[in-house]
Amino acid sequence: MHGSFAPTSSPAVLHRLSNTRRAALKVSYTVRALDGDRPVHLLSGPGVRPQHGDVVVAEVTGIGRHTRLESAAGRRAHLFPGDEVLVAYGARYAPDQFEAEPPADLGPCDLVAAGGIAAEVISAHADLAEPTTLKPVGLAADAAGEPVNMTRLAAPRAAVLAGSRDGVPTVAVVGTSMNAGKTTTGAALVRGLTAAGYRVGAAKVTGTGAGGDRWMLQDSGAFAAADFTDAGLATTYRVPIERILAAARDLHDGLVGAGADAVVLEVADGLLQPETAELLKPGRLPALVQGWVFAAGDAAGALYGTERLRAAGLPVLAVSGRMTASPLAVRECARHLDLPVHGLDDLADPAIAAQLTPRAVVQPVRECTA
Repeated sequence: MHGSFAPTSSPAVLHRLSNTRRAALKVSYTVRALDGDRPVHLLSGPGVRPQHGDVVVAEVTGIGRHTRLESAAGRRAHLFPGDEVLVAYGARYAPDQFEAEPPADLGPCDLVAAGGIAAEVISAHADLAEPTTLKPVGLAADAAGEPVNMTRLAAPRAAVLAGSRDGVPTVAVVGTSMNAGKTTTGAALVRGLTAAGYRVGAAKVTGTGAGGDRWMLQDSGAFAAADFTDAGLATTYRVPIERILAAARDLHDGLVGAGADAVVLEVADGLLQPETAELLKPGRLPALVQGWVFAAGDAAGALYGTERLRAAGLPVLAVSGRMTASPLAVRECARHLDLPVHGLDDLADPAIAAQLTPRAVVQPVRECTA
């Protein structure tokens, strides 16, 4: 997975971006590693074939669904026609929003995520406005003409001693679909474990480049929070499973290496999303995780999801998610499920959070206050 262009009879052209244009670029969250060192060179021309994760400068040509771009600092910057933005090509899988694929060339495309993802919309939820449209100017490139891909922007890998990750309890949150309450569930669990005395690291290991979930995990008390963009991925849809898994390991190792004695991971989208289904197979993501919390939007989804996880041999610790906003839905679920059903306040309770921490691991290290 690295940027390249297919040789054709039509040459690619390397040109410089003026300092004025560089300074005016609106840099997205996904490519925030380039905010302080904005690209000088652009690669354009009919021979350029963008790859998943290539960084691109594009002009905003029409305002639609996304009226703002999430900046490197997390601020939502207003977009206007004529703005030039720095974003990355990637695929998107979002049943409530867009299904999108990277284009085959530098032709017009769409802004499919506020975090800074450029792609061509294949399908969209009926309630959505038309996407904001982009006209790519060129791929960000180095002086030799090699496109800058997200893989080059990955944070350095952490050195973790063999076996050290085995002593760190890791709980993963997975759910029925997008908007099932996975991030709020993970954030509540972070709060509870932090209150219980754990030094919690948190990471979102799959999804579409955007900072909101990462910021929520951090704001909930995680001393360190990360996502797959830190591991060099713009999105994880259409990315080979081994590459996603390697990124998840790097994120987990980074948190452990930074001193986490408990880790909370979030897996985006739902059980039926292709990459999620593959990641949950034995020997993949379950090799990092000792226990799972399932987030669902309704009782039926909770029953289906927990049965599917258990059939795969995964230890389910509890059910939570958007469903728990409804006392009636909680009662429906509790009548048919032999697992605790916890709302956000429950998960934020240190006693409950500590009970959900897998038993066969070390206890949290508490600071001495004497």
